[in-house]
Amino acid sequence: MKASLHSAQDAAVPLPADFEAWLDWLATQRRASPLTLKAYRVGLQALLRMADGRPVAELESQDVRRFVARLHGEGLQGRSIARHLSTWRGLYRWLIRHRGLRANPVLGVRPPKTASTLPRVLSPDQAAALLEPAAENLLETRDIAMFELFYSSGLRVSELAGLDIEGGLDLAEAMVTVRGKRNRNRSVPVGSRAVCALRAWLAVRGQLAPAGEPALFVTRSGGRLSISGIANRLGQRARALGLSVHVHPHMLRHSFASHLLQSSGDLRAVQELLGHASIRSTQIYTHLDFQHLAKVYDATHPRAKK
Repeated sequence: MKASLHSAQDAAVPLPADFEAWLDWLATQRRASPLTLKAYRVGLQALLRMADGRPVAELESQDVRRFVARLHGEGLQGRSIARHLSTWRGLYRWLIRHRGLRANPVLGVRPPKTASTLPRVLSPDQAAALLEPAAENLLETRDIAMFELFYSSGLRVSELAGLDIEGGLDLAEAMVTVRGKRNRNRSVPVGSRAVCALRAWLAVRGQLAPAGEPALFVTRSGGRLSISGIANRLGQRARALGLSVHVHPHMLRHSFASHLLQSSGDLRAVQELLGHASIRSTQIYTHLDFQHLAKVYDATHPRAKK
């Protein structure tokens, strides 16, 4: 509760010109995504609140460590604090290079450790229960096409929302090309069921989308469906079908990766399909795979049964 309260307070803090200049540099020179820039802005606003009027050029390492302790005391988790520290570290690097600042007080400061949590995934049966019921109306035809593509290709929700009718989707080749983090393009196969669902949606899309609308997935009023709109529709479908878990967009991406790794055992291939820059980000799915194997062992091995 305290963390969310302070987040709302931070959002109202205006940023100094140097902070805005750094964000603009990230957007133009590093091609940071809007979501990344939004996260950085939140981190910068938190830094200003922690500094309480002191110029950031005067802050020292002990100040940053005190800020970390305060954030942790407010209920912010280690992963969120780590994101803030990364933001602050990047800001100071830029200030040293472009504004002549002498030292980076964030260097060497680490976030508090938090217990690692594995991503929640749907079982193959739950995924089938979510995707297999036939559409009963126009919006459900759209939704099934979205969720089939989501699960088939392991897209990020921002990548799904950003797809256009031209340029990204090639049903003849059963491939989709998306622009991911840091504006990197990657091409991912599209499964046969997703291809069928997308063809069904494209056949009726014109009933919602006006001429000239580029978005592949549109709202009932014809505009591009937003990230939050996708999340809401996915949650509604899961509840309507009686799934016993809270289904959110990233769960479909996690499920794609986990199920693919269970079937293939090819971690490098999963890394490429997910668009992870580092194999470390993909390795979490090996833990999920081990959990699956452990359950199979407990259920089937004669010396594991009670």
